[in-house]
Amino acid sequence: MPRLALYALTVCALAVAAAVVSFVQGNWVGVVWVLLAGLSSNMAWYYLRRAKAQRDASRAATG
Repeated sequence: MPRLALYALTVCALAVAAAVVSFVQGNWVGVVWVLLAGLSSNMAWYYLRRAKAQRDASRAATG
């Protein structure tokens, strides 16, 4: 798994945890954490798809 995808997944997990804590405390700042979790999730998917496409392209070029 690409390093940037791991970083993005880590940020996503931490943002979800922060959102839960914020909402439990009755703080509406949790909405920002939910948005950050969505953004980092999309970044993780992007980096995973990009790595897969690069891997497939290198296999097609050599094989």
